[in-house]
Amino acid sequence: MSETAQATAGTAQAPDSNRWKALTFIALAQLMVVLDATIVNIALPSAQQDLGISDGNRQWVITAYALAFGGLLLFGGRIADIWGRKRTFVTGLIGFAGASALGGAATNEAMLLGSRALQGAFGALLAPAALSLLAVMFTDSKERAKAFGIYGAIAGGGGAVGLILGGFLTEYLDWRWTFFVNIPFAVVAAAGAYFVIREPAGRNRSPLDIPGVVLSTLGLVSLVYGFTRAESEGWGDSMTIGLFVASAVLLAAFVLVESKVKAPLLPLRVITERNRGGVYLSLGLAIIAMFGLFLFLTYYLQIVKGYSPVKTGFAFLPMIAGMIAGSTQIGARLMNRLPARLLMGPGFLVAAAGMLLLTQMEIGSSYAALLLPAMLLLGLGMGTAFMPAMSLATLGVEPRDSGVASAMVNTSQQVGGAIGTALLNTIAASATTAYVKDHIAGATTQPQQQLVQLQAQVHGYTNAIWFAVGILVVAAGIAFTFINAGSPDATAAAAGSLEGTEDDVKVPVIAH
Repeated sequence: MSETAQATAGTAQAPDSNRWKALTFIALAQLMVVLDATIVNIALPSAQQDLGISDGNRQWVITAYALAFGGLLLFGGRIADIWGRKRTFVTGLIGFAGASALGGAATNEAMLLGSRALQGAFGALLAPAALSLLAVMFTDSKERAKAFGIYGAIAGGGGAVGLILGGFLTEYLDWRWTFFVNIPFAVVAAAGAYFVIREPAGRNRSPLDIPGVVLSTLGLVSLVYGFTRAESEGWGDSMTIGLFVASAVLLAAFVLVESKVKAPLLPLRVITERNRGGVYLSLGLAIIAMFGLFLFLTYYLQIVKGYSPVKTGFAFLPMIAGMIAGSTQIGARLMNRLPARLLMGPGFLVAAAGMLLLTQMEIGSSYAALLLPAMLLLGLGMGTAFMPAMSLATLGVEPRDSGVASAMVNTSQQVGGAIGTALLNTIAASATTAYVKDHIAGATTQPQQQLVQLQAQVHGYTNAIWFAVGILVVAAGIAFTFINAGSPDATAAAAGSLEGTEDDVKVPVIAH
């Protein structure tokens, strides 16, 4: 048996005694990264006014983070495999804290945008390292279910927590605190990880695939920026089309290079395995629907219903509660008894049912009668689906590939978020414009015109949500069709035949 196999098998027999303490710090870091994606959104108008950022450049506060994070994830995942997961995780946390301090202290537009890009770059280091650590530290199937239940709840609900925290900090303190708040998160997580986490076995000593890094980074940046630009400039914009074409060419070249080089950045065995491919695809589609929903519900509650930022954040609490319950009480309890597809597929369908309720939104809709049950269903469904998805995405991966496999989970989420925001926002905007054009002529007074504008916005939201329902149904179909793994114990027994290379003895998946 190779040294890697022996070390990994040893890890399976003697799991890290500090693994539950380590989970606390891994979960804290994941919460920081996920909530940062939404916390800045609420603070953006205040930051724009304070720093004199133009309307045209305002989107770059969000885009700079998304481009760096989405573009560098695969690179960050492979760095974790080569350099060590613990070291990469701690470095990412320290860098994220420094970038957040820079953003909070920003005195001009360039300083703020630079800090956001740095946040994204260090986030791309720590996010895959966090999931990779989790994957290799929890070896027992029941423990793994509990650990991924907690992680899945945070991954799904962190965005909504960001809305609440962002509302509080912006309304009662200052927009700068939406950056400064990351520092204690990062410092505590980094210190805890340094003293508690033991570096797992199974590092990848192969040389870094530089052509793969360049092609994947440029391809993903082009893809994310293409969708971001489509939201503001339209799908027919020549630069938007050019970005999509460039992305397709670069990513196709990346796949070709990865199939030829000896030590690829992303070994194709990671994504071509049927179950993992199904997870990446269905998870990405679900995130498209989810991110669009955050956007529309925030607009609806603040613009149509007149909620304050803090009240808007609290309105999302039922969704968070549903995600925690779905992930820890349904997904974690059933993961060892049912195949993943029988949790993911029904989970996405329950979430689609919640979305379906939201297509009935009107200006005067009751929060308690419509939005509350819809959010509970969404949370329960997504929590139930996310938990086995996170676990299955890294189950059966060789230890030396766990970082890049984890990065693929984050990549599907990040790209899904960019697509969801751009695609569904464009659909909503088109439906809103068409509604105003058809109804504005009959509005002769200013109150009537204002009413038409509000009705048009709600009409746009519900049109886009119909598409989100369809996307979730497709995600459920993919989960039922592609994912054929049994319970984790059964999958573990068969995993040896799915993984391995000509240089390594196959390691049973229970080592993960």
